[in-house]
Amino acid sequence: MKKLLSLALLATALLLAGCDKLSSPPAFKNTDLTGLDYAKGFSLTDHTGQPRTLADFRGKLVVLFFGYTQCPDVCPTTMAEMAAVMKELGPSSNDVQVLFVTLDPERDTQEVLAHYVPAFDKRFIGLRGTPEQTAATAKEFKVFVSKVPGSTPDNYTVDHTAGSYVFDKEGRIRLFVRHGGGPAPIVHDLRQLL
Repeated sequence: MKKLLSLALLATALLLAGCDKLSSPPAFKNTDLTGLDYAKGFSLTDHTGQPRTLADFRGKLVVLFFGYTQCPDVCPTTMAEMAAVMKELGPSSNDVQVLFVTLDPERDTQEVLAHYVPAFDKRFIGLRGTPEQTAATAKEFKVFVSKVPGSTPDNYTVDHTAGSYVFDKEGRIRLFVRHGGGPAPIVHDLRQLL
């Protein structure tokens, strides 16, 4: 009888241990922002001229990156990295939406974004706003932006935060992905959220 009771207690303990593992939060490779009270949304126009908000993408994971098309390094490598992530995710990539928000609306017109953003993956969407909308969106997402003068008024660069935000399927902020970590940690974390 004691043996049967010990086995029953052991089985119960194992079941409860399994429940703990199921209820614990996922272990992310990138910075977990779950529960933070910023980066709640945007109101911008996509590269086809459609008005867009974060709510338009409910039901998908959203990876949101701020940059500009004339960026010499960070922006194209981030976009190429996200294209590799989508490829690695395979069919699950249909549940992920990558958004590129320009921090240079003066040069990044709708037409420029329409050529640049989908060149990395036809599903990627470019977003832009007026200079005022862009500044407000950057502030909402706590993105650092600084225009750096060049040799001519049109030849400038834009220093900016180099990272992407990830939102879950309900539109809640979950992660910050730092630039340069490679596709593997992003794939790992997106699979956790899918």
